[in-house]
Amino acid sequence: MIILGVDPGTINTGYGVVKQQNNKLSLVDSGIIKIPTNLLLAQKLELIYDGLDAVIKNNRPDEFAIESAFYGKNIQSAMKISYARGVSLLAAAHNKVPTSEYSPREVKKAVVGAGGASKEQVGFMVNTLLNLKNTNMKFDESDAIAIALCHSFRIKTPVSKNKSWKSFVEAFPERVVNN
Repeated sequence: MIILGVDPGTINTGYGVVKQQNNKLSLVDSGIIKIPTNLLLAQKLELIYDGLDAVIKNNRPDEFAIESAFYGKNIQSAMKISYARGVSLLAAAHNKVPTSEYSPREVKKAVVGAGGASKEQVGFMVNTLLNLKNTNMKFDESDAIAIALCHSFRIKTPVSKNKSWKSFVEAFPERVVNN
């Protein structure tokens, strides 16, 4: 299964393509769609759509995962992110890719184990889980990969009410390191 994760934004839209095969995860593709700040909003949205459409066509994902909208202090920023989310979802819909949405807190909890994790912690865990050497990855890119990883974990093991360490180890044996 190939999963495209997207961290939408009107300045940078991060994307990460993760392949899940035989309980092994690997990074297929990732990057940032950089949007020039001097463009009109409609032009920015067109670049996001075209960029994600190209990523979808190049990688042919089976699933599309995106960060859900959240309320911030600045309503204008929240609206712009919502527009970016809309064209991102449209790119997936036009390419007939099933979509799922995850809150930032849910993504952090799935990847780091704590819903209040920092962006640095998310980036560290993305590198660790996928055995990557790229420690200079931008947050938009590592966040997008984390969204794809979150979706992979949710497909593999749906969220359950049992929150014990034993159930975690049974569900994710590959994430346990024995020293």
